[in-house]
Amino acid sequence: MYAAWTTPGRFARWFGPRIFTTPADRVALDVRPGGAWQAKLVGDEGFEVTLQGAYREVAGPGRLVFTTGDPDNPGDAPASVVTLTLDEGEGGGTTMRFHQFGVNTDQEHAEQARAGWLEFFERLSEHLAVHAASSQAAASLATSSKVSSQPAA
Repeated sequence: MYAAWTTPGRFARWFGPRIFTTPADRVALDVRPGGAWQAKLVGDEGFEVTLQGAYREVAGPGRLVFTTGDPDNPGDAPASVVTLTLDEGEGGGTTMRFHQFGVNTDQEHAEQARAGWLEFFERLSEHLAVHAASSQAAASLATSSKVSSQPAA
């Protein structure tokens, strides 16, 4: 899950609403405290939206703190601060905790942001399921290749 948040190619597969694409070559993630992140979402007829911010804390693979900007009201401070915590479970799963604190926002914008993130998280879940299935298939193929390449007794 941490790689899905910190690797441009994986981030691009789930970040943004379904009506946009997020080309991997339009994602920049400088995952370190003070590093910037940016994703350009591309819609119909070339319409683009840029989302960006900066990392405040990187304690991977368990914690990221980053800012997001609001292009309509950037002010002197970030539009929000996101704290993402990832806890590995005993059964191999990961619990994701997401908290966003709005700085220059009103209730309507906060509700829109919540709805947007929920859609992003649906896409993240789908991406992780596909990634897990392809990883399992690759592991199975590697195991069967080892087994079939063993000399006969």
